[in-house]
Amino acid sequence: MRQTRMPLHPLQAVLLAFPVALFPTALLTDIAYLETADIQWSNFSAWLITAALMIGAFALLWALIAALRKGPSQSQRRYRLHALLLALAWLAGLINAFQHSHDGWASVGTFGLVLSVISAVLALAAGWIAYSGVRIETMETAP
Repeated sequence: MRQTRMPLHPLQAVLLAFPVALFPTALLTDIAYLETADIQWSNFSAWLITAALMIGAFALLWALIAALRKGPSQSQRRYRLHALLLALAWLAGLINAFQHSHDGWASVGTFGLVLSVISAVLALAAGWIAYSGVRIETMETAP
């Protein structure tokens, strides 16, 4: 017996890369806005969050389908946890997008920053679980 990794489908990996990269980047631009009060940083945050939500919706759909498929119980739990974390990140990002639609200082503030932290941490955790792969045991057959 040997263990092999069951990698993500390449298209799923590409889709997942967007929320994993864009939510933390939005957090950085929120911090830049709070430090400089330059409104363009808030605009960047809103654009990054919107892009993460748009492409992340497809990644979430893929994750939900993978979580509902039948497979080994260990991999099912992993897929379900990945889908749950990605769904929570997407939901926090959606609320954050509504928060960032306000004018001026109210667009980020404490609540917007907290939502950015939550969505970034959840997206990174979902990416960590998905990209770490699932180890499965396979039987080697004689040639």
